[in-house]
Amino acid sequence: MEAHHERKKEAYVSNPDIDKAKSSDNYHLIKPEFTYYKEIENRLEAGGCKVRSNSVKLVDTLITTKKEFFDFFSDKDYFERALEFISERVGKENIVSAVVHLDEKTPHMHLCFVPLTEDKRLSAKEILGNKAKMSKWQDDFYAHMKEVYDCFERGKPAKETNRKHIPVRLFKDATQLNNQLEKIEKALEDINMLNASKKRDAAVEMLNEWFPKASSFISEVNRLKDNIDYFQEKENELREENAGLKMEKNTQRQEFRKELRAKNDYTEKLYESYKSYVDFVNFIPKDLRNKLNKAYLEQQQQIKLEEQEYDMEYEWEG
Repeated sequence: MEAHHERKKEAYVSNPDIDKAKSSDNYHLIKPEFTYYKEIENRLEAGGCKVRSNSVKLVDTLITTKKEFFDFFSDKDYFERALEFISERVGKENIVSAVVHLDEKTPHMHLCFVPLTEDKRLSAKEILGNKAKMSKWQDDFYAHMKEVYDCFERGKPAKETNRKHIPVRLFKDATQLNNQLEKIEKALEDINMLNASKKRDAAVEMLNEWFPKASSFISEVNRLKDNIDYFQEKENELREENAGLKMEKNTQRQEFRKELRAKNDYTEKLYESYKSYVDFVNFIPKDLRNKLNKAYLEQQQQIKLEEQEYDMEYEWEG
């Protein structure tokens, strides 16, 4: 995260939109003095926080708006106003970095903070809350920005559209899982009579790492299946609607079509990865698949138990 936000990479293969020639235009509203890791550790140490193995130590937020907005308003004023809102919610002292990127298609700010409560507990759950509370965050952000920018509009909440957000993280997860899967398949192809035991052990070791991540990915795509279908259906509707129209005369419709096509390409790639993972999981011998699945379920159960114990501990202390 730090390498991306602070532009410490030599190349950005996963994000071709970055124009490194413009990276010098990026700027900080809050600049970290040390590495993100060190910044986090300093805050946890100062707060005397109890930390679980699966505690959320850093929250990354993205602040942006339509690209055309910045044709009329100062990006610095906009992001400073947004920083003011986040600071009131999470405490400015807990913010590790607030960096504005102007080297991509749309100006945006990455703001990272350590989720410390006022009484110095580490609890992203308490600060961010459930879906209803996070939607309220967006309502309040809209109201805060509307005070200065009269033209500001609130996007339709998911509770009205009944659609689930498809996180960009899923696409990055798929890229990593695809790379791991290629290595596993290569290891399986290289198995012969002379190295069978050694190569099989290496493949199983890679599977132990790949399987839980792939299982989580499959579960999440299943949960988002309705939204993936939505983009494909909307594009089909739009194609039929435009059958007798000259698209080049309607710029707004062209832009909408382009945006929808991009989203559809994105969801199609996700679904292709999803199908390849399901096929490969089914290809794994049943005894090994059962063993991997049992380990995955035990891991998920352990995470739930740790969360429950953590909540009970603080409830008792309270």
